[in-house]
Amino acid sequence: VQLVESGGGLVQPGESLRLSCAASGIRFIIYAMDWYRQAPGKQREWVATISSGGRTNYPNSTKGRFTISRDNAKSTVDLQMNSLKTDDTAVYYCATVSGDTMYWGQGTQVTVSS
Repeated sequence: VQLVESGGGLVQPGESLRLSCAASGIRFIIYAMDWYRQAPGKQREWVATISSGGRTNYPNSTKGRFTISRDNAKSTVDLQMNSLKTDDTAVYYCATVSGDTMYWGQGTQVTVSS
């Protein structure tokens, strides 16, 4: 299983950014996909989930600002992030669970700063 994130960068507060994760080595269409993030000195935090059927779920910290979506034909999962705040600064990871194993991408840095 390989997960490769892209799309991170430096933006100002209030701006938007779109992350993408390309998956390989799995039958993508049957897997739920997640996004997590980890800020310096903090624990990894769940950001969003999309089920195999397209149902989405978010914690209160990202609900209404972030949107997760998937393209089963391309085996990709995206995270659209709007109204970004300085507190959103973190390394963002794509993840999925197969059997008893959780797979992670290498992460992509998102920095929100004026």
